[in-house]
Amino acid sequence: MYGPTDPHISDGSWAPGVDASTDRRPGQMGRPRRPRAGWGQVGRDLLYLLPGLPIAIGSFVTLMTGFWLGIGLIPLALLGIVILMMTLLTARGFAAAERSRVGIMEGHRVWPAHYRTPNAAGFSRIAGYLRDPQLWRDFLHGLLILPIRCFTWSFTIAWSAASLMVTYPLWAWSLPQSDDDESLVELITGWDSFIADVVFQTTLGVIFLVTLPYVIRALATIEASLAWAILTNEHAAWRARAEELTRSRQAVVQAEADTLRRVERDIHDGPQQRLVRLTMDLQSAQRRLGDDPEAAAPLVEGALQQTQEALTELRALSRGIAPPILTDRGLPAALAAAAGRCPIPTTLDVDLADEERLPTAVENAAYFVVTEALTNVAKHSEASSCEVNVFIASRVLCVRVADNGRGGAHLGKGHGLAGLADRLAGVDGQLSVDSPPAGGTVITADIPIR
Repeated sequence: MYGPTDPHISDGSWAPGVDASTDRRPGQMGRPRRPRAGWGQVGRDLLYLLPGLPIAIGSFVTLMTGFWLGIGLIPLALLGIVILMMTLLTARGFAAAERSRVGIMEGHRVWPAHYRTPNAAGFSRIAGYLRDPQLWRDFLHGLLILPIRCFTWSFTIAWSAASLMVTYPLWAWSLPQSDDDESLVELITGWDSFIADVVFQTTLGVIFLVTLPYVIRALATIEASLAWAILTNEHAAWRARAEELTRSRQAVVQAEADTLRRVERDIHDGPQQRLVRLTMDLQSAQRRLGDDPEAAAPLVEGALQQTQEALTELRALSRGIAPPILTDRGLPAALAAAAGRCPIPTTLDVDLADEERLPTAVENAAYFVVTEALTNVAKHSEASSCEVNVFIASRVLCVRVADNGRGGAHLGKGHGLAGLADRLAGVDGQLSVDSPPAGGTVITADIPIR
């Protein structure tokens, strides 16, 4: 029902400029440390708090309207179900924006947030979204944040305005005065003095200004705590991760079993049959050496040819299991050899240093992606050219194999590409195939470098 997802990724929760070094890594317990109150943090807190109320009003109105409209239109050919799904996806967008805002304010990601990814189509896909707990948590946050922000926004405006009273001596003289007016200091102390009023108002402004960083930090923490409590779900994320690891382990075990069966079949159909024939030819030559040496010569020549062909097939099988060139000289040399053996003209672009070595599992996975893809190109694509690109981006090894063939490749169960995807799952890699009919095929594999 649901496809694999990365539970550590919160859509939109990361923003440029946030220091990744403060990020919490898998296996660490607890949340990242909150920023401390201070004048260096006031700017970030105010940029987070001041736009909060308009955003909260927009989310509350949008989500409530969509929810009740969807409920009311359910009897109308289930149109309401579609509206409910769109409302939840809108709530997800508001939640992603909130994670980004909190991330910019606090200097680290707000995560993990796990969303299910329905693989079904039609109504089953809509029902999958409606059963996603995190979408409903996002919806709940969009409703609860409004009353909280009415308080925090009002308090922010009031406290910030009061702290500006430190400038009162600069403009107090411009205020209109009359005998009926009473200043705040006169109401409290009974002193009817302009100087006393200026001193009192300025003192209040200083008090509010000195406490401003702490009050603003407390208000921002209230809102951020709600985001951490509702917009993240660590238990669901780790549970999904555990399920994904279980699936990937099963896929790897199945892929290895399929590989062993294929190797066994290839050995039986190729080298084993040639070795049987070689044995029979040698036995015939042995029987004729004594009485007819000339008749034994063609049998020996045939046996030699069978030996050479068996060695060639065994070398091909060994390249498919553990190519020595990959172990000895690394991925660029191994891919160059694989491209050279492909009967289709192949352009190879490997953006790796000649001496650069990647983890063994990563190199093996990348090599098998390229060799399997080139095998499919040679057998099925009817292509006239092929291009292989390998490079590293953000600690991910990207492998791209493109051809100009007839297209139509897919990851259906029982096909070679499906087994390749299972093999990649063992190293947390992902395989994607873009192969429209008569439009060529592009196979892309992303392999994390741990």
